[in-house]
Amino acid sequence: MQDLTGKLAWITGAGTGIGAAGAEKLAAAGCRVVLSGRRPEPLQETADNIAKAGGTIAGIELLDVADREQVAAAGAKIQADHGTVDILVNNAGINVPKRHWPEVSHDDWDAIIQIDVNGVFYCTQAVLPAMRAQKSGTILNISSWAGVHVSFLTGPAYTAAKHAVCAMTESLNMEECVNGIRATAICPGEVSTPIMDKRPVPIADDVRAQMSQPDELGETILFCARLPQRTVINQLVIGPTWNRGYVAHHGGGAIG
Repeated sequence: MQDLTGKLAWITGAGTGIGAAGAEKLAAAGCRVVLSGRRPEPLQETADNIAKAGGTIAGIELLDVADREQVAAAGAKIQADHGTVDILVNNAGINVPKRHWPEVSHDDWDAIIQIDVNGVFYCTQAVLPAMRAQKSGTILNISSWAGVHVSFLTGPAYTAAKHAVCAMTESLNMEECVNGIRATAICPGEVSTPIMDKRPVPIADDVRAQMSQPDELGETILFCARLPQRTVINQLVIGPTWNRGYVAHHGGGAIG
């Protein structure tokens, strides 16, 4: 496995959930981490947790990944200040409560596509030239179970967006493998993160306790990053053992 000491990792959506956990695990493994997101308070909390554990914070960037100019400027600043990004974790993503065909609005559809698809594209484009120049780079895109299996639960916009992320990831491997760059689509099932608060039907605490937890996805991110650069997991589908989509087939009823 690779020694990640001194590697520069940029994590989007790093204030909470999978992004925060991934940032903490990468920092603990020796990476210099850049945290980005739209809200300063959660980013600072992640930074404080990393600092308390002895990790290195290279920077904090307030950033809306849907804004291509912001992303380009942030990417340029990060690389000017800290060098080439070795590991990019495209984690920033959203869903909305009113997500199904009868109720999803044009504005909500656009917001999901802008953040969940375009944001991944913008951030990746910001780091690719330098990765090509150094003939090395790891891009970890947080997709979803809904990026592999068409899902009623997540709604058409999120499902379409996460399928796009998986396709984009595979195209990166097809085109950039000759430049030593690899990409993984990490496709988690239900994870107990703040995005669950956006579900149309509230989820009980005992149910959330049986979901995958952010720390486990942080370990998954670290594992993918530590693989020797000659090896890539193109797509990794991971979910809770007590998978509610499966439990429904045992008479557990529909899930919300």
